[in-house]
Amino acid sequence: MDKLNIRKIQAEIENVETVIAVLNKYKGIKKHSELELAGIATYIHNFYNGTENILKQMLLNKTIKIEDTPSWHRELLLKAFENQIVSEKLHDNLLKFLSFRHFFIHSYSFILDEKELKSLLAIISETWKEFKAQIKM
Repeated sequence: MDKLNIRKIQAEIENVETVIAVLNKYKGIKKHSELELAGIATYIHNFYNGTENILKQMLLNKTIKIEDTPSWHRELLLKAFENQIVSEKLHDNLLKFLSFRHFFIHSYSFILDEKELKSLLAIISETWKEFKAQIKM
């Protein structure tokens, strides 16, 4: 992998680490305000964007092209799995975040479900830990 790709991935890792640290502050709170929920949702969205950016760099490094189609986000994750960058279990967990990303982009913040956000918060740290282990960075 060339130095530019490594730097891009390292920058994304640092950003996602910051996202995880912020989200960890809100895990133990029983009830969140609407604005807190919107903020948590934004950070969860940021988490997935960071993992996606890393996967894009890794696939580019392997000269695997992702077509610019409406389903490119799903295809990116599938190609990462098919090319053994991520395991099936990690793929399945990231798919939950991808589904949330789609919902988040195409809906309104006042529709957010606190229970759904908490279920993602419950797995985000472990998903990130597993992600970093599998990308070997």
